[in-house]
Amino acid sequence: MRGPDHARWSEAVVASLHLIAEDVESCGLDAADLRKAADPAQAGALILDEVAVPRLLTGDRWTVNTMLAEGAPVPTICGVLDMDRTWWGDPEADWPMRIAQAKQDERLSFFESCPAPADTAAVRWRRHVYEVRHLGALRLERHRLNNPAGVRDSYPAVAAELSALAGGR
Repeated sequence: MRGPDHARWSEAVVASLHLIAEDVESCGLDAADLRKAADPAQAGALILDEVAVPRLLTGDRWTVNTMLAEGAPVPTICGVLDMDRTWWGDPEADWPMRIAQAKQDERLSFFESCPAPADTAAVRWRRHVYEVRHLGALRLERHRLNNPAGVRDSYPAVAAELSALAGGR
């Protein structure tokens, strides 16, 4: 099976926002905020398209989904499992990057082999777009887990990201 093709990263991001919104709506939840996020993402296509070399994004890379090379002098990933959330694009858009940046703890070691990009206005703006995607996915997961408070909390979180997107490019 082959996924959708996109000539530019911005096209993939905008399409993903629409797909997440469709999934949220299919659960009977409001996704107007997620759909609204596609507008600044489209308007900021040039900023998104600064990501010119796509990288493999697994969407679910963590310890139980990685194989380590036996006998390697340092932990070396030799295989990645559970690829149902895989796509190509900006490493900053991958879920594990969000998790690695969430807390100032041992997760920071992740950046030793996958260094974070320079802290520029464009990188910060793209992170807001990516955060909306993550919050949409979290809304779905919280709904699946019957967590209505978590679903409710996602709406002001998306609103904050939309406000940040409107504030700067």
